[in-house]
Amino acid sequence: MRKLIATALCLAATATATGCGATVDKPASNAESSAVTLTNCGREVTYDKVPERVVTNDVGITELMFALGLEDRMAGFAMPDDKGDLSGVPWKDGYGKVKWLSKDQLTKENVLDARADLVFAGWNYGFRENSGFTPDALNKLGIPSYVLTESCHNGRTESSRGIMPPLDALYADLTNLGKLFGVEKRAAALVADFKKQVAQVRAKAPAAADRPKVFLYDSGQDQPFTSGRYAAPEQIISEAGGVNVMHDVQDSWTTVGWESVVQRDPDVIVICDYGDVSAEQKKKFLLSYPPLRNVSAVQHKRIFVLDYVDLVESPRNPSAVARLGTYLRTVAEER
Repeated sequence: MRKLIATALCLAATATATGCGATVDKPASNAESSAVTLTNCGREVTYDKVPERVVTNDVGITELMFALGLEDRMAGFAMPDDKGDLSGVPWKDGYGKVKWLSKDQLTKENVLDARADLVFAGWNYGFRENSGFTPDALNKLGIPSYVLTESCHNGRTESSRGIMPPLDALYADLTNLGKLFGVEKRAAALVADFKKQVAQVRAKAPAAADRPKVFLYDSGQDQPFTSGRYAAPEQIISEAGGVNVMHDVQDSWTTVGWESVVQRDPDVIVICDYGDVSAEQKKKFLLSYPPLRNVSAVQHKRIFVLDYVDLVESPRNPSAVARLGTYLRTVAEER
């Protein structure tokens, strides 16, 4: 995740439904000529026209566009090689329709080469101060931006991120994108379906006193990289019927100390699967790391694996809630 975060179904031009399932909710001529003002990361941003050549960074952000049927509005995406398992992804065809610009991350150069008229990325999901790839820098080039809400700077520290509960961030971005691209009905239907999926899992969750404590392990051996209260795992865990042991950390993705993990004694460890270190390698490390030997999750080998894209803001979040919910109910019954 440290590497990925640092780096990282169609809309027609007419008012008719397309083969990908998206329907323009108002005449395209009006959409093209009308400015749209959205609230993004706590500030109002006005877009003069409907973007036609959007460039996205990373898998979750890219799939938000695919889920809304906006492949025809995209000029390309950047993401590493491994997108995870696509077999159950209803919008997987988007990957074959949109150009893969980079297997690393977005740069000014590939954005300009793509003739982008909107960059959709997030802080540490594409936007980064150290290289000057920021919304302000792009604005000077005449290229608007939209910032992933999960990644909004929250002002607690220079780098802390997250301004609202993670699933609310997902719903906010879908709603905003629906308004910007004139697919409000499609966005509203997705949000309603996602909320229904999550509510169904929540209804089956263990009683509060029986909820397993869960630690999200992304990476790191000297210090673990994990999720605070503003990254997607927080609500994926809580809606699934668990308690994120790092709920008090007011950040999204961040580093903590192993001593805090030991003190909080999680019943379950969820591994984020991505990158060069496999989930099996991460599991072997956790089960053999001496400081964790008395932790309940390690003693009982309660390790659950989710893909990277399940655990960053993406349209796969509700499915992740359902799968983790099934596992946590089993754990609660066994204890």
